[in-house]
Amino acid sequence: MIYHPETYRIPDKRMQPFIDADEIWSYLRQVKADKGRVRDVIAASLDKKRLSLEETAVLINATDPELIEEIKEGARTLKEKVYGERIVLFAPLYVGDLCTNNCQYCGFRASNKGVKRITLSEPELVAETRALIDQGHKRLILVYGEHPKYSAEFIADTVRIVYGVKHGKGEIRRVNINAAPFDIPGFRTVKESGIGTFQIFQETYHEPTYRKVHLGGIKRNYEWRLTALDRAQEAGIDDVGIGALFGLYDWRFEVMGLVRHVNHFEAVYNVGPHTISFPRIQNALSLDIEKEHLVKDEEFVRLVSILRLAVPYTGMILTAREPADVRDQILRFGVSQIDGGTNLELGGYSKGKHDHQDLTKGQFQINDNRSLSEIMDELIGSGYIPSFCTACYRLGRTGEHFMEFSVPGFIKRFCTPNALLTLAEYLEDYASDETKKAGYRLIDEKVNEMGEDRRVDKLKEKIEQLKTGKRDLYF
Repeated sequence: MIYHPETYRIPDKRMQPFIDADEIWSYLRQVKADKGRVRDVIAASLDKKRLSLEETAVLINATDPELIEEIKEGARTLKEKVYGERIVLFAPLYVGDLCTNNCQYCGFRASNKGVKRITLSEPELVAETRALIDQGHKRLILVYGEHPKYSAEFIADTVRIVYGVKHGKGEIRRVNINAAPFDIPGFRTVKESGIGTFQIFQETYHEPTYRKVHLGGIKRNYEWRLTALDRAQEAGIDDVGIGALFGLYDWRFEVMGLVRHVNHFEAVYNVGPHTISFPRIQNALSLDIEKEHLVKDEEFVRLVSILRLAVPYTGMILTAREPADVRDQILRFGVSQIDGGTNLELGGYSKGKHDHQDLTKGQFQINDNRSLSEIMDELIGSGYIPSFCTACYRLGRTGEHFMEFSVPGFIKRFCTPNALLTLAEYLEDYASDETKKAGYRLIDEKVNEMGEDRRVDKLKEKIEQLKTGKRDLYF
């Protein structure tokens, strides 16, 4: 069945609206956050239990500085407990900025008539992919504006092109997608190209605000976007990413909206989102929003910590929208994925690193201009394990199967060894001598911490194989 977004009405009883603003506000206004209750909720999360809306509201309503510190410490502990010390790295690759929408916070908005619109040709897409491979990347997220040119078939073709690029010592092993919603057949077409995660952000779960900031285009239809990832699930894409753009509306409401979205997926599809993203509003060409809901740094740390506790098993993505000092701080409180060496300009990677961003050539301003190699050095120096792992997707550990491993926390048994293997591969192929020495010291330290058993022996064997030229080894 083909659904037309301009006249879209939810066709399936399983795809009913799941955001009730009155319900969310009733929790936020009525739930008490005394010390005992807050500590009980933290304890439940540390037992790897996904929190309810009421429990999430308890954490949100905790304003005592002592309790806020306990929430942050709980998030740090939980992140280490479930995911260990590994941080997954990826890069966004913008394929095209044609767009029919008019979103007040976005540099791609249709009313920005002075912008030269670009869609990468196949040779240009190959050149960008090669440039990212030369940095050491293995995981990309392809980004597209919302335009008839960027059909499901077009996106599927670009995915296949990227997967087909073999260059130097590497290749891209996982392609994720950030694009406009499709109908079920469209999602099915994209799935058949072999994607990993399909990522769609609701931007704001508050419908009046949503309509206020989306002035034109298909994206103006709140329900079409809200149920987009339901259609993806129906099409067989069981690996999805959700997110909200913080700064459009009250951050407390948006956190509750994200948790409610998680609840919906679990209730209907028996699987939660693979990732949650929480970008903050940044400067963009012709940015035109009310500023009363902009999120301060201390509020940002709080909301990230609360989300980590609310959904223990879900990966959390922090992007280069944030400056390096903020990213380094927030890594401790639950983040499991970051981008590195990010360039938002269409065709920008093949042109090399730049220190100044032209807002007429990007969707928004980024504030962390560190190269991938610089981020690798800082992660290694801080004791994190940089990871380019793609094993779960290639072994079918997605959807319900992934939940079986991640909800009890068992995924760490795979993530840590695979992270160490991908780090060793990066050190062999792309690192400076100094980084290589520091990286192998870290690998030796982490392997020793794992003790002695058959799995560790196998890991050591695979690391030695990487040193002799074998590649793409995983558990």
